[in-house]
Amino acid sequence: MHSLSTNITPTMLISKTVLLSFLLIFMVVALASAKTRAITCDIVHNIMHPYCHGYALLGGSFSSECCNEVKSLISNITTIANRQSACSCMKRLAYTKKQVNRLASIPGKCGANLPFKIGKDVDCSKVK
Repeated sequence: MHSLSTNITPTMLISKTVLLSFLLIFMVVALASAKTRAITCDIVHNIMHPYCHGYALLGGSFSSECCNEVKSLISNITTIANRQSACSCMKRLAYTKKQVNRLASIPGKCGANLPFKIGKDVDCSKVK
């Protein structure tokens, strides 16, 4: 009968440690890049559309689910570039003065602090 040897050599231990270190570094980089990925208008639209769209653009009823969307958007715009991009996208969402006013009122209704103003005259390149 053959017995399997379970002796772990120092070389095997070092190899496994190096491999685990690389995996850990990869995971940290992947998580960091996910949080700082570029925000596109499609992303802003997809975050805001299900519950905020009806109120902002059509004058429908306001829902608490819209607040969850606004807070989700805010948590995804952590860099200056993403805030500027989101600002530009929000400017494109509303066409009439009433729509702009309703869209601009949403963060206040939610007790959320959007890091830029919503309006057609906002210079998004100056958003910090």
